[in-house]
Amino acid sequence: MTVYIYLYCVFSTEYMSIHPVLPGAMNPFRHRRQRNISYNPVTSSATRQEPNVVKITVYDFNQADCKILQLEHIEDTFPYKDSSTVSWINIDGLRREDIKKLCDYFGVHFLLADDILSVGQRAKMDEIGDYLFALLPMLYFNYQSHTVEQEQVSILLGKNIVISFQDDPEKDVFNSVREKLNIHNSKLRNGSADFLAYSLLDAIVDSYFHVVDKLAERIEFVEDLVQRDASKRTLGRINFLRHEMLTFRRAISPVRDVINGFLKSDSELLHDTVEKFFKDVFDHIIQANDTAENYREMVLNLQEMYLTQVNLKMNEVMKVLAVVTTLIAPPTLIAGIYGMNFKNMPELETKNGYYVVLAIMVVIFVSMIAVFKKRGWF
Repeated sequence: MTVYIYLYCVFSTEYMSIHPVLPGAMNPFRHRRQRNISYNPVTSSATRQEPNVVKITVYDFNQADCKILQLEHIEDTFPYKDSSTVSWINIDGLRREDIKKLCDYFGVHFLLADDILSVGQRAKMDEIGDYLFALLPMLYFNYQSHTVEQEQVSILLGKNIVISFQDDPEKDVFNSVREKLNIHNSKLRNGSADFLAYSLLDAIVDSYFHVVDKLAERIEFVEDLVQRDASKRTLGRINFLRHEMLTFRRAISPVRDVINGFLKSDSELLHDTVEKFFKDVFDHIIQANDTAENYREMVLNLQEMYLTQVNLKMNEVMKVLAVVTTLIAPPTLIAGIYGMNFKNMPELETKNGYYVVLAIMVVIFVSMIAVFKKRGWF
């Protein structure tokens, strides 16, 4: 054994020296690289790509009026810092230079600016200086690929101002908030900036239920598929669905701490009258987490159902093979006996012995089938 190991090591060393492994070529002596799965722990990322288009929308409103403005430059938002009305500045597309200018002018701490520009950051809530900050995922369901997609959203709450930052100008879940702003004398128009921040958070959390409902439909579809066709393709669908449920659950789980942070905050930016609304959002995110956990268990049950179906199929195959083997055993035994090369066998000289033996085989075969049918074995 020692000699074998020595020769193997020598051969592998000489082979690698004579035949170096090219990049991308298969190396039988290389261990498989393990896959690392983790959240991005940093607050800033140099790999963020600059957007081609930046869309800046301002909703400046009070009880009597609501102005909707489309701005071209980030400097155009500066006059709303000290506005007497409530202002919502929504920025779609994050340029590093624009975010730095806005944060410098509005007095936002540089740590919050780094969080806004981060990529793949875990949901969090901070209270630094004169602002309350929330970072959380905005989720969408892709109907073509049946996958859960997410976009990072940052919300800054200040005095009479709310600033939201998004990456994709084409995707949004804030239409319900915009509709309420267009309604005269609505609760949102009569509210303050903290009520606007609540409305944005509530719209994001409500969108989670839409995504989880679509995942539930996929679970029902795959469940029917498992019962009809427990193939490897079905197993792939189950594993894919399990991955999407894991992505969804991992994304929304930290949001509970974000809403809880607003409830526990003693900031003057949050009024007592708005606390009950944040409690409602907290109840919703708890419900979303519980629903995600229930659906995750359903996906695990799908895997068990798949294994059960595969085992049932295997049992059916084994039962058929066992029945066939049992039916063939008696004729095989009889043929084996009369196939022995002995001279003194009484039945060898029988005139119709061959046909008698065949008849006996057929009778035994048919009798066994009748007995098996009667007992319900197949």
